Amino acid sequence: MQSDQYSYIPILMQFILAVGFVVGTIIISGKLGPKRSSEVKDKNFECGIESVGNARIPFSVKYFLVAILFVLFDVEVIFLYPWAVNFKDLGIEGMLKMLVFMSLLLVGFFYIIKKKALEWE
Repeated sequence: MQSDQYSYIPILMQFILAVGFVVGTIIISGKLGPKRSSEVKDKNFECGIESVGNARIPFSVKYFLVAILFVLFDVEVIFLYPWAVNFKDLGIEGMLKMLVFMSLLLVGFFYIIKKKALEWE
């Protein structure tokens, strides 16, 4: 192995430890956990209300669109924190790059407002 490949050994060890911990926890909890089963325990339960009808009710696409847009813009805002921390070190070049980033973000935001993607009916 080359010396560059040796630097990946701690990452591999941490990955193996994490997977081993998850698998071990699942196996141990399955062996040590209670195994009592009854008709009441096996029933579907949600919010204390008895299930009525089919659970396959179609959701509006708007619901998923708003969720995806929220995640998208939330992740975009995360990029502002490292920039704010390193604002002085980045100088004018960092400021210009952030202005381009924010302008693209605002163009996308105004586009979804124009398409009325965030309005509920």
